[in-house]
Amino acid sequence: MGQFVPSGKFGRIFPTLQPLIPPLAALEELGRAMKDANPADPKGDNEDIPAGFTYLGQFIDHDITFDTTSIQEVQVDPLALHNFRTPALDLDCVYGRGPGDQPYLYQLPPNDALFLIGTTSANTPGGDPKVQTSLPFDLPRGPQSLAIIGDPRNDENLIVAQLHLAFLRFHNKVVAGLQNGTITPPPSATQSSLFEQARRLVTWHYQWIVVNDFLRKVVDPHVLDHVLERGRAFYLPKGDAFIPVEFSAAAYRLGHSMVREAYDFNEVFTFKPSPRQVVPATLQLLFNFSGRSGVGVPIPSDWIIDWRRFFRFPNDGVTAGLSRRLDPFLAPTLAEIPDHGVLPGVNLPIANLKRGRSLGLPSAQNVARRMRIEPLSPKDIAKGPDGAVAEKHNLHVETPLWYYILKEAEQRGGAKRLGPVGSRILAEVFVGLLELDASSYLASNPQWKPTLPSAKKGDFAMTDLLSFAGDLSPINDPKNVKP
Repeated sequence: MGQFVPSGKFGRIFPTLQPLIPPLAALEELGRAMKDANPADPKGDNEDIPAGFTYLGQFIDHDITFDTTSIQEVQVDPLALHNFRTPALDLDCVYGRGPGDQPYLYQLPPNDALFLIGTTSANTPGGDPKVQTSLPFDLPRGPQSLAIIGDPRNDENLIVAQLHLAFLRFHNKVVAGLQNGTITPPPSATQSSLFEQARRLVTWHYQWIVVNDFLRKVVDPHVLDHVLERGRAFYLPKGDAFIPVEFSAAAYRLGHSMVREAYDFNEVFTFKPSPRQVVPATLQLLFNFSGRSGVGVPIPSDWIIDWRRFFRFPNDGVTAGLSRRLDPFLAPTLAEIPDHGVLPGVNLPIANLKRGRSLGLPSAQNVARRMRIEPLSPKDIAKGPDGAVAEKHNLHVETPLWYYILKEAEQRGGAKRLGPVGSRILAEVFVGLLELDASSYLASNPQWKPTLPSAKKGDFAMTDLLSFAGDLSPINDPKNVKP
């Protein structure tokens, strides 16, 4: 499996392009203009992408990158940055180094093919006291309440923590199916251990989701198909795969624009009308109920995520919440992140813009021209209050790559998906990471199709994974509610 891919360094797709080094004051003014002035306006929602994909994107990021340098580092050589994650879609953020080397992530023998699962708080929930306590719907935790998982960043907010838990439960269900014969072992793995058979099935289905569910929503699907069918033209590592800084510090930071100011977590914590509603489910609360905040864990039972409100399940009858439009504006709480124990207070757009500068990212126009894509015109970039600031500092002519990716999504992707430059970078890197990992389905068995139960035979979406893992809305299950 991909766990044998070594962790490595970051690199560049376009090493010969000159860096763009704007004045810091210009970046600071532009960053301050990137705050959403109307975060509750439904016109700012992206009807094509449910809210859960924002955090699936964060989970995927934690699977392939882990840069320990400060987000506000003044000057950084990307070739000196070490990526402490394997540059492969191999779920090492979940599996760690396996039960042989990290047994504390797993159950005791003879059940060591199964992950440990944590329980919710033993205290009666304050939001809805009728929900049972100590339910098996939290990450496993140690005496300091920190999650015992492969990547501690997956416990920095409630949604990504519950998503990590869903993958633990998914793996355990696959193990059970292999044991009772209801699931067929993966190809060429019949001699492998039960754990390795389950890991391969889980990882291949996850990789399928990344390409065919997540990517097809956030990039132009025609660009993705072109890369899959005709091959990569720009992300061409000469040796092992690496994470390009044009991807990690610019194109893949699209998710910052997708974050909402409030979420419909479940019937108790929601911004929608509900007889069980207690308080609005704000972005700040999302951070509070995590091990890294030191506040709200083990989570109360009434904070268990209702996945029907984050992904569109067929014939479900529950309306899934939406991500925000892909444009240059961030939710106020994210634009000005308060000090909440995970990160010190920081203006995220300014930090992102300075990060791109410190890494020596080229101007977006030069990247577009190298890709033979017509760049946005200076007039298009100058549109809107953010564009006026860009024009003031001449950044509408030579534009920071991260800002341009979001502006291009707004102008050429209808604010629903990335434009041509952003789409090409994401498509090439994700396809490349799979093609350069000999154990991925795309490299070792490109004709493979998903085999686990799904709404559409031969396909597998995030909704299929969550349905298979089970218990989509535990606080609505009568067995979890006190009489």
